[in-house]
Amino acid sequence: MENIEKYVDHTLLKADAKKEAIIKICMEAAEHGFKSVCVNSCHCALVSAALKGTGVKTCCVVGFPLGAMATEAKAFEAAYCVANGADEVDMVINIGAVKDGDIKLLEDDIRAVVKAAHNEPGPRHALLKVIIETCLLTDEEKILACEAAMRAGADYVKTSTGFSTGGATPEDVALMRGVVGTRLGVKASGGVRTPEDAEKMIAAGASRLGTSNGVKLLG
Repeated sequence: MENIEKYVDHTLLKADAKKEAIIKICMEAAEHGFKSVCVNSCHCALVSAALKGTGVKTCCVVGFPLGAMATEAKAFEAAYCVANGADEVDMVINIGAVKDGDIKLLEDDIRAVVKAAHNEPGPRHALLKVIIETCLLTDEEKILACEAAMRAGADYVKTSTGFSTGGATPEDVALMRGVVGTRLGVKASGGVRTPEDAEKMIAAGASRLGTSNGVKLLG
């Protein structure tokens, strides 16, 4: 498949990632024309500076990887990322809220981070992707989470952190695309390791691929 690179969020989220490794993935992303580099928020300014002028976006995760932080903490982290050069923010939902059936808490949590990421009417505006952690949810809960993300004004829904019990599957991608239609993007993340994996996710409806194997996806 051609142009897989345009789908790739080149990702390094390991706790022991050194600056040298972060810079390396920035160089790879620029060389191959990936869509973004996705890192933890402490690396936001470093990545933004390294990618300046390359056309590759800076993407940072928020409330990662558990999503069980206070809403105010997530919103603060998102605002920090935008102020430090993030073009995109990937947040983890309050998974416990979904399990409790507390859709108001789920939606309010997302909306607060959307507001911080969109930063309106501020000078910077970041896309907001909502990680629903599909491996921990039933299909009904996945649908509820996607619907909440739409109502809260998110730009994407995303399958997984890659740090839980499972990653993206074509079936989950197709389910999420069926819920959000053309209104939101769908990001498949976690376990996307080969060109074949990438093609299956895109065929199922993914508009973005989160992977630490971006170079390998090119074949």
